[in-house]
This record gives sequence, structure tokens and C-alpha cells, in this order.
Amino acid sequence: MSEHQEAKNASTEGEFKRDMTYITDRILDEPDARWPVEPGRYRLVAARACPWAHRTVIVRRLLGLEPVISLGLAAPTHDVRSWNFDLDEGGRDPVLGIERLQEAYFARFPGYERGITVPAIVDVPSGEVVTNDFAQITLDFSSQWREFQRSGAPVLYPEELRGEIDEINKWVFTEVNNGVYRCGFAADQKHYEEAYERLWTALDRLEDRLTTRRFLVGDTITEADIRLFTTLVRFDPVYHGHFKCNREKITEMPALWGYLRDLYQTPGFGDTTDFVQIKQHYYMVHTDVNPTGVVPVGPELSGLVTPHSREALGGRPFGDGTPPGPVAAGEEVPEGHRPV
Repeated sequence: MSEHQEAKNASTEGEFKRDMTYITDRILDEPDARWPVEPGRYRLVAARACPWAHRTVIVRRLLGLEPVISLGLAAPTHDVRSWNFDLDEGGRDPVLGIERLQEAYFARFPGYERGITVPAIVDVPSGEVVTNDFAQITLDFSSQWREFQRSGAPVLYPEELRGEIDEINKWVFTEVNNGVYRCGFAADQKHYEEAYERLWTALDRLEDRLTTRRFLVGDTITEADIRLFTTLVRFDPVYHGHFKCNREKITEMPALWGYLRDLYQTPGFGDTTDFVQIKQHYYMVHTDVNPTGVVPVGPELSGLVTPHSREALGGRPFGDGTPPGPVAAGEEVPEGHRPV
């Protein structure tokens, strides 16, 4: 998402309220669809720093959609005009030819007034944004792009578990994914303390749930685990201090810490996580929260690759499927940006 837009979501009453109005067009496996499934036509624009965008990168990799949906990566920092492509040669996305994601939004909606957010899917031929509906994008990767998924792709959104997955996703989004932002962007003490208590009530509930089960729903990795992972993996480096979510660190919660290590060590999760960009983004963009722009050196993250012993709880991470192969050439997280 756009952190400048998120900061503006705080209401005058002091409570952070996220604007949930997105471009809800979908790419569908239907011949008469406005945006039909078509290999090579669309580009996923993400940012390794953003938890909402990180989800799409993980799902795309787990399902093996790299050959059919290209990936553009925005730089970790940006200004009020939107995410830019400063990581690319000449500061332009090599496929879309644009300097800022804003250009793709304006190509379809001149003068677009809402947040220029990631993830976004762009129609390459027209250069127009198709959707930035982050919650639906990953579900459609699972359901609409089946024909082009790799052999052995896991079922991340199984039909028989969708009711339970949807229910826990809604709760995790409200209480945890968005809960850390309610703490970080609270504009007064009262609303911060309310958000803090609400967040830790949810994390305690997750600690209890994951003490006796390896994954959130069923015995395999699902969409629910991906959505929780991208918040948990940012918790100690960013949310604990920067957003004042500091009752405990995830490393101090045995079940959640084991669960996080289990997922981090699973192909598709840790190998798409860039802690350098994550910290740069939060500490340098949120000048209202961190006016100096100083990025902390810590915390020590090597514990993420230590044994977790979660196999004792059973479960099969990929079900009847298989792990993805190596990260696609050119999409690797830079050396030194994550523990391996």
C-alpha cells in the first residue's frame, strides 16, 4: 500500500481508520471477461517492503505463475506522488516504461485521487492499472489461473475449507494485519492503548491456537497462513518498536515463534523477504512517526533459520503438491538482506 495514504487514514478523533476502497476489477478465466486470463499480458507491481504486496509475491511463487505474470518491484521508499522504480536501471520499470506507479493509475483514471497502492496489476498493452484489490488478487491467482499453475502447485484456497479460511482471514486482517497500524498511527494515548490491548488479545489467541496445530486452517499451508506470515515476519524488526507494539517480541512467544520459523524456512516465504527494504520503508517513509529517518541496525534475525520442531505437530506444508523450485532469475532477494 502507500504509507502516506495509510498515515492520512487516522481520523480527527485519533483512531486509525483504513480506507478500504480499491479498484475491484478482476482478471477472470472467462472468454467474455473485460480482463481475461492471458499469459504475458499482465504485470504484478509489488514492493518487497509492503506486507500487502508481499502476499502476492509469495502466492505467485508458490503457484509457479512467474512465467505468465511478470513482476515489477518498486523501491522501498517513496514520496507523496507514489511508489517509484528507482531500483531499475534509469529509474524506469523495464516492461511498463514508467517511473512511478502513479502513471499506470492515471492512464486509466486521469487525476486518480485515492492512494496509489501496491500490489497492483497492470495491463501491459495499455499501461493501465487493472486492480489494486490486494485481498482478491491472491484468491484469483489460486482460482482463475489454475491452467497456468506449475505441476505440483499447492491448493492454497481449498473449497472445503473456504468458509473457515474466510472467517479467520477477516479476523486476522481486522485484529492483527491492520491492528499493528492502529497502534502505530493512533493520534492520541487513549486510542493507542485501546489498539494495543486489542492487538495483544488477538496475538494471545493465535498463540493458543498454534500451540496444538501446525497451520491456521487444516493440515497444509493455506491463504490464511500467508496473510498472517507477512505481518509476523515484520513484527520484531518494525512493529514492536516503530509502531509501539512492544509488550513482547514474537521471539518471546513459543508457538508463534516456532510457526514463524517454520514458514520462513519454507520455499516461497523467507526467500521473498527483504529485511533491509522492510526497515528502510517503515523508518524512512513514516516521517510523522520517525522524524529523523534513522533506520535501526537490529534486531538480530539469525534465529529465523534455527530448528523449529513444528513437524511434531504433523501436517504437510504443500499437501499433495511439492515445494517450488529456485527463485526465478532476477527476482532473488539481494545477498545480505535476509538470514539464510
